[in-house]
Amino acid sequence: MNEEAIARAAEIVASTRNCVLALIDADGYPTAATITPSKTEGIEKITFGNNIGSNWAKRAGNCGRASICFSADRPECNITLVGTMEIGTTDLELKKEMWSDWMSQYYSGPEDPNFCVLQFKTQRYSLYVDGTQARGTL
Repeated sequence: MNEEAIARAAEIVASTRNCVLALIDADGYPTAATITPSKTEGIEKITFGNNIGSNWAKRAGNCGRASICFSADRPECNITLVGTMEIGTTDLELKKEMWSDWMSQYYSGPEDPNFCVLQFKTQRYSLYVDGTQARGTL
């Protein structure tokens, strides 16, 4: 049963434009905001293009614990992923892979030193997809 729910959740994650990312702030509290994923690999790995000076990058650098929530445009869908967030700032090939044309309004290109990649890796999941609930670890 979990395999079907995970596969359906992966489809929803890949097609959802925005998600909510929660990270721990300097005072130890969770802070959440919407963000656009750059690339998804099922529910296992979600990657974001971001600014090295952003609150997200700073928080990920201080405490890698994170959670992401995806929701399709219907009430019977909630995909909550819990795991770790890492900053990939020096891997130029990864930065090139994550680059999208819309980012040029913020950065000169993937080589821009202010452009970084945040990589989320799921450790556990809680899914409610098409009326099916599933929880587990990866």
